[in-house]
Amino acid sequence: MGLGLGLVRRAGGMTENHFHTPFGDYRLQRLPARRRELLRAWDAADEYLLHHLAEQGLPSVGDRALLLNDSFGALATALHSCPLWSASDSLLAHEATRLNYQANGLAPENLRLLTSLEMPRKTPDLVIIKVPKTLALLEYQLHRLRPLLTPDTRILAAGMMKALPGAAWKKLESLLGPVQTFPGRKKAKLMEIRFDPGLAAPPNPWPTRYQLEGTPYHIINHANVFSREKLDIGTRFFLQHLPTGRGRETLLDLGCGNGVLALMALHHNPEAVVHCVDESFMAVASARATLKDALGPEVNAHFHVAHDLTGFSDQSVDRVLCNPPFHQQQVVGDHIARQMFRDARRVLRHGGELWVVGNRHLGYHKTLKRLFGNATLVASNRKFVILCATRA
Repeated sequence: MGLGLGLVRRAGGMTENHFHTPFGDYRLQRLPARRRELLRAWDAADEYLLHHLAEQGLPSVGDRALLLNDSFGALATALHSCPLWSASDSLLAHEATRLNYQANGLAPENLRLLTSLEMPRKTPDLVIIKVPKTLALLEYQLHRLRPLLTPDTRILAAGMMKALPGAAWKKLESLLGPVQTFPGRKKAKLMEIRFDPGLAAPPNPWPTRYQLEGTPYHIINHANVFSREKLDIGTRFFLQHLPTGRGRETLLDLGCGNGVLALMALHHNPEAVVHCVDESFMAVASARATLKDALGPEVNAHFHVAHDLTGFSDQSVDRVLCNPPFHQQQVVGDHIARQMFRDARRVLRHGGELWVVGNRHLGYHKTLKRLFGNATLVASNRKFVILCATRA
């Protein structure tokens, strides 16, 4: 069966959102929604997986399928007729899956959405892995999968060649069993893994911890957290210039990652209340573990898995700290940062401050001046700038 379906057809610069599969035709949308979206909610690896499944007569009637890392629900939507678990580290992936089910009139009774820290309690008949770009996340997921599998479990893994971690197939083979690779199609790679229950696997190394230099604190990191092995140079620079001695205030660590900014903000301002916000389940779990380990279980902090600040009232925050990502999966751009800045402006009180660190070339000062009317350079070096914008 050919793979000439689901091509991008642009009209007026917009991307065609019709997903043609052997299991039906669907309309799919990415999240966060953009006015002139040029990217599809699926890729050639999704197409390859679905056509291979159809050729193999899978899933069979009543088969339970587990999906890992289905970014926008393309696989879940196409396979909606069988009982499904879909596990992801992204809240946006969950919301996109719900949106695409609703848009296609699909009943969600067969679907169970799981976070990246959860696994089904029953053995799946079929496991489909979209290989993440983070090899550590794949390693963690394979360790969690092992107790669920039997030699009869069908396991497929796929991804786009340009985004596949170089050692992905070795990780699959060392933790699950022999890997059969199929010829590449449309720059997508497909693998089938035969589970070997007698394979001796090392213990799961995640989460990890390292000591934050110059402090008694340890930073706890789940597998999909940015800078999970050591402090990144942008955050290190930011920590050198955090404002101190602000007393009782409400702080928000937006895109909190492992919580290191929130931790040091509380270290400098122990009377503050801090909110850690991230759309990654593993990031928020890491931040919670980091702050409670460092400052005790009664730490004055709150933790939110969210991709925006809808849950925060207007003018309810004194200061926002932000080290924004400049990519969503393999897509590089500043659209996420711009939305974070807009959200921050709404929740800041008059006179409240947004503190941002970013690469010099990203030009965040221009965006902040448009939104806030001001942007003060706090510090800079050859690679990074720290900016402060004040809500008038």
